[in-house]
Amino acid sequence: MSLDPTWLFLSLIPGGIGFVLFVYGKKQERWPQLVAGLAFMAYPYFTPGLLALAGVGVLIGAALWTAIRLGW
Repeated sequence: MSLDPTWLFLSLIPGGIGFVLFVYGKKQERWPQLVAGLAFMAYPYFTPGLLALAGVGVLIGAALWTAIRLGW
């Protein structure tokens, strides 16, 4: 994790998306949104660069979309 101000600001974007998904999943008792929200909030701490940040975010979003489409 970098303490560069730009990196910290950019990591707030997936963290904010994750928080909204987490709250929605908790209130609606929807497990895919809750788990994806936790993943979106946690993964910026473990990604070393901007491409990894975007790539992992796309993968989590695609996994959430797939889980919802499969009826979870």
